[in-house]
Amino acid sequence: MTPEIMLVFGILILALFLFATGIIRMDVTALLILSVLALSGLITPSDAVSGFSNPAVITIWAMFILGAGLTRTNVAYQLGSLVIKYSGKGEARLIIMIMLVSGLLSAFMNNIGVAAIMLPVVMSVARRTSVLPSRLLMPMAFGTLLGGYTTLLTTINLLISDALNVHGFGSFKLFDFAPVGIFVLAGGIIFVGFFGRRLLPKRDLVKEAVGKDVNLRDLYSLQERTCIMKVPQGSVLAGKSIADTHLGSAAGLTVLALIHNGKTQLAPPPDTVLRENDKLIIEGRLERFKEFRGWLNLHIEPEEILYENLVSDKIKLAEIRISPDSTLINKTVYETNFRRQYGVNVLAVKRNSEIRRSRLPDYSLKEGDLLLIQGSEDKLDLIKDDSDFDSFNRIKNEELTITYHLQDRMFAVTVPHHSELINKSLSKSRMGAVFGLRVLAIFRNNESIIMPDPEVELLSGDKLLVEGRKDNLEILRGLQELEIEEEESPDLTALETDQVGLIEATLSPRSSLAGKTLREIHFRSKYGMQVIAIWREGRAYRTNLRDMPIKFGDGLLILGRRDKLQMLRSEPDFIVLSYGEKEIRQPKKAPLAAIIMAAVLIPVIFNLIPISIAAVTGAVLMILTNCLTIEDAYRSIDWRSVFLIAGMLPLGIAMQQTGAVELIAQQVSAWDTALGPWGIIIAVFIVTVVASTVIPTAALIVMLAPIMLTISSELGVSPYSFMMALSIAGSTSFLSPISHPANVLVMGPGGYQFSDYLKLGLPLTLVVMVIGLLMLSVFWPLYP
Repeated sequence: MTPEIMLVFGILILALFLFATGIIRMDVTALLILSVLALSGLITPSDAVSGFSNPAVITIWAMFILGAGLTRTNVAYQLGSLVIKYSGKGEARLIIMIMLVSGLLSAFMNNIGVAAIMLPVVMSVARRTSVLPSRLLMPMAFGTLLGGYTTLLTTINLLISDALNVHGFGSFKLFDFAPVGIFVLAGGIIFVGFFGRRLLPKRDLVKEAVGKDVNLRDLYSLQERTCIMKVPQGSVLAGKSIADTHLGSAAGLTVLALIHNGKTQLAPPPDTVLRENDKLIIEGRLERFKEFRGWLNLHIEPEEILYENLVSDKIKLAEIRISPDSTLINKTVYETNFRRQYGVNVLAVKRNSEIRRSRLPDYSLKEGDLLLIQGSEDKLDLIKDDSDFDSFNRIKNEELTITYHLQDRMFAVTVPHHSELINKSLSKSRMGAVFGLRVLAIFRNNESIIMPDPEVELLSGDKLLVEGRKDNLEILRGLQELEIEEEESPDLTALETDQVGLIEATLSPRSSLAGKTLREIHFRSKYGMQVIAIWREGRAYRTNLRDMPIKFGDGLLILGRRDKLQMLRSEPDFIVLSYGEKEIRQPKKAPLAAIIMAAVLIPVIFNLIPISIAAVTGAVLMILTNCLTIEDAYRSIDWRSVFLIAGMLPLGIAMQQTGAVELIAQQVSAWDTALGPWGIIIAVFIVTVVASTVIPTAALIVMLAPIMLTISSELGVSPYSFMMALSIAGSTSFLSPISHPANVLVMGPGGYQFSDYLKLGLPLTLVVMVIGLLMLSVFWPLYP
């Protein structure tokens, strides 16, 4: 084994480790491998970047655009809607029709896009026929995967066909996969429709949640945590807006409706002003609201806040500036989490002549911003050398604190002897969550605790140095004056009218919002609606939603005006689960889009032009004919997949050029005596299916394709048989939700657990393997 081969194997192991653990994003991992291969000299610079000009990669991104054109012009949606018209009401027939339509669409479109189109259609079918979504959604997702076996137009098949071409063999044609793929598709549909459906969970999320037949309001258990609160006469809150009360940010409560003089205003905007005797329909945990009682008896001290109150022998102040290339630019103070990441408090932000001291968590940082921070000497020394900041000045006098007018935002309060805050830690007292009030120091028995730890418990007589506005403490007292008028939950049927309604949505497979909170994406201000509940892993969450990171598969219950709700259907980051008229930009272009797609396929069928050229030409025609805009085209491309494949192709080149492929092939070929060619095919099939549960399938194919071709040459059998087998194995992603994005997409709406995928996915994998290999021996024999 040469040093070059050892180095390639080391890089290969590194790639597999990073893919399996997810420490680094898969596309970044691929680009890292590309860089390492080029810098180590294993491949030339031109070979390192050759993946970006690879015909398969070009075809893949062009097919994303073609699929988006069919979606935007309503072609794909109308085909999907045929399920509603002809499916009937029997469960077996429904499953067969859903899988058939999903499979046919995914033969010519990206299967993730097909799953996104079919999801709301299938949800509507489930509601109309009273068949549980858990009985239909997994078959729909699996149908999109089965359809990918039938044509060249999938990522896996394009990569396999390109590998054949690179190694001097003729590439597969458009429908070369069809003879085997159609039998696999039909066999998979028949198995699931008549036998496999018995393995699907009969999971009714609604009945499991509340024990009866209910609607969206009951599904998310809104009734359990709703009440009516009344603004009493003379309340501090009268004349304040809903936003000023901080009911959402402080108490984690949601205002569903406002009743004023007998008239109900649903989903009132944040700037709605409260009046005496107004009634609020509130949703959330009242226990959190009642925790504020401990703040009622805090005594505000009439004393001046001095510079010495903010510093000690260990705690100092400093001013830092955001550098031009800082990673913090365009992030809010909340997103940066200075206290956890840097161990310091941000007291104020200065931008030009503007000084920001209030609502800092939602303040977006820009290049050149000056931040006044408070922290220990060692933490400040670390920040001094941090590349995110290009200026650092220690504050040794109170001039700068006066410049920032900190005294306007600080006051002292005393914890009385009978306070409910006694023996509670700062974190449990939720001081940091209430109106942005923050305890900067505790003065106790002639001792000063500057920057107290969140777990420090409060004692009777403690004097707290609080950053915030005094009138916020008055508003807090006003919240305590709110009268809980009804012990029983109010009737929520009035939440939906002709103007206001509820919808259920989930993140789209390519959404950039996964892992972000509603606060971070500014959902309320951006979309003009509010999320009032989140369904995750079999239960509904209704409190503190603004700080809960959204995950793929979450169900979001959204309240808002119907015109706003309709606009959400056009957002690429969301899929609206309720069936309705989709937002279509160019419905009159549907015939033209269909003609363009046909014009792409026909010359490829007759081998007149390469598929990459046909696909790019079709994508350009979709844009030029206004079937979709150039912005839509760019958004439709899954760039993560493009960079993943382009970054991993050089690894295949390095394995080939160094002899690593030949070495592996020789070792595997030695098994021929014991296993035979079919035994090797079955072994590789099983390894590929299992590995695809933790490693991106496209990356696997890039690594395995040259090995399989070399093995076929060593054994003297048809390379097409081995590559067709690899195609079937690479497309068999049924064993877990993380095996394919289509599986993740249906996990939340279907209420599936990991084990549910294994129960149906394992026997379906065996069915696909048996049918696929049998048909392989007929249409693509080992010894033609």
